[in-house]
Amino acid sequence: MNRLDPQTNSSQIKEEFRTLNMVTPTLRVEDCSIALLPRNHEKNRCMDVLPPDRCLPFLITIDGESSNYINAALMDSYKQPSAFIVTQHPLPNTVKDFWRLVLDYHCTSIVMLNDVDPAQLCPQYWPENGLHRLGSLQVEFVSADLEEDVISRIFRIYNTARPQDGYRMVQQFQFLGWPMYRDTPISKRSFLKLVHQVDKWQEEYDGGEGRTVVHCLNGGGRSGVFCSISIVCEMLRQQRCVDVFHAVKTLRNNKPNMVDLLEQYKFCYEVALEYLNSA
Repeated sequence: MNRLDPQTNSSQIKEEFRTLNMVTPTLRVEDCSIALLPRNHEKNRCMDVLPPDRCLPFLITIDGESSNYINAALMDSYKQPSAFIVTQHPLPNTVKDFWRLVLDYHCTSIVMLNDVDPAQLCPQYWPENGLHRLGSLQVEFVSADLEEDVISRIFRIYNTARPQDGYRMVQQFQFLGWPMYRDTPISKRSFLKLVHQVDKWQEEYDGGEGRTVVHCLNGGGRSGVFCSISIVCEMLRQQRCVDVFHAVKTLRNNKPNMVDLLEQYKFCYEVALEYLNSA
């Protein structure tokens, strides 16, 4: 147990994180050629946080859309390829693309780790009731529930241009326990509960086969923390082992800014310890 303790092993964790930064691939301009196309510039929140071409999900063209690009990257979980799609909070001009992504890639869950903030071009991209029509795409509010630090909302998504596809149910988990001024969440227990809630919904609704969209402001450190802890929890369930370094390194192979702060890396260890103590 002590080997996992972030307090007693602080220097070792710091050294691990330094090594992680050294082995993290550096993206070159040619690695992100699609994101850098002039027609896609306005779809990127930050031009220094871009997804590499090899990890991009491509959207199905509807309503005469000229671009199938979205600032997002496919990420593997411990046992499922492309289990996560990490993205930025939708911009006002990419809300439709966001819901296209959810529908096209058979996503079951959306994890939201930042605040709605119009000043930072972070709009509320979902309806609180009724229907949200985005061309032929419809997002219908079904229900909402508040439990501690998580607001969970269920939506029904439907493409009227492809009625043969039917509809898709998706649950959004808006995590309230990570204020914008903090590098890490307030509570390890509540963050671990968020991970468990998402896992439970995935298993119940889609037998664990559906993908999870994870987003924060820029699709970086916060999203990486959620994916890393999900992977670590999966490791513990499958093999009773913990390898935070491997979990983060795997994610960074696809997007270098995953878990971008030392405090976030330590937090992954702290939540792993919380998981073991609560098992």
